Amino acid sequence: MTPIHTCRSLSLALLLGATLIALPAQARLRDRPAGHEATASTIPDTAPTVARITAPGDHEFTLQHGGLTRHYRVHVPPSHKPAQATAVVLAFHGGGGNMDVQANDRYYGQISKADQLGHVVAFPNGYSRLPGGKLATWNAGACCGAARDKGIDDVGFVRTLLAQLKQQLNVDPARVFATGISNGGMMPYRLACEMADSFTAIAAVAGTDNTLNCTPSRPVSVLHIHARDDDRVLFNGGAGSQATQMTDFVSVPRNMAKWASLNGCQPEPKRVLEVPGAYCEAYSGCRGGAQVKLCVTETGGHSWPGGRKPLGGAQGSNAISATELIGDFFMKR
Repeated sequence: MTPIHTCRSLSLALLLGATLIALPAQARLRDRPAGHEATASTIPDTAPTVARITAPGDHEFTLQHGGLTRHYRVHVPPSHKPAQATAVVLAFHGGGGNMDVQANDRYYGQISKADQLGHVVAFPNGYSRLPGGKLATWNAGACCGAARDKGIDDVGFVRTLLAQLKQQLNVDPARVFATGISNGGMMPYRLACEMADSFTAIAAVAGTDNTLNCTPSRPVSVLHIHARDDDRVLFNGGAGSQATQMTDFVSVPRNMAKWASLNGCQPEPKRVLEVPGAYCEAYSGCRGGAQVKLCVTETGGHSWPGGRKPLGGAQGSNAISATELIGDFFMKR
């Protein structure tokens, strides 16, 4: 599999109602049917031997899953040593975006954080039925868009992606993590439910767990970050006035209670951080050394706290930095 090294302009969009800027032609992607449309992994996946990634920098790859050609980007930090096992973070874009959106370091800072901490970050691309791969979404359970409506096997895609990454890199299986925003923040919850054996921890921003069934095979640490005034995925549940998906989103309190229970934690959290405009609280006594933590900003709407305001999106609160909190939560394990 040959990496594609085209220069591209990174557009941005947060999801659920945010404005998406069209990508230049060379940057446009589409998860194209391999022969015909498929909505589940009934077609055998292509799993060829792929070349190892040895050079730092940005690489782009494809793989076959469920009859679709799926795309992902990989950023390898300058400090990477091929013989040394590396932590890997999967970063999921919001609905209406794509992998280039999430890799835009001006807005999310995940590449800079990977360079600082020395881990690999991979940016999978969601499913789009539109030319150019616009409005890509994830099938995260009850949300969202075409990926959900067509029953796209995104969990299977991630399984195949991880298998391919393990051929390309010396992945430390005890340090594989998932994060994302909005619909892309909901996807890590589904992975924790169905692929707990593959992930040590997840972190979600502005997207709650909307899975219909969740029976993780082992404890998975959870960090959730949400603005109290989110107008799309409402803090107290339901779809806000600016949401394009009329889904009855799970409330943040219910979300946290669910994962505290799944991980066997004490039911009442304790305040562990309080700064002007934000606080964090954590649940104690979780099984297997897992952690469950919630960080809340008073303002910021449907956004990535500490990030630069995207065109068509909300200005995130600067009381805390989602990028810093997530990096610390993951890499201290």
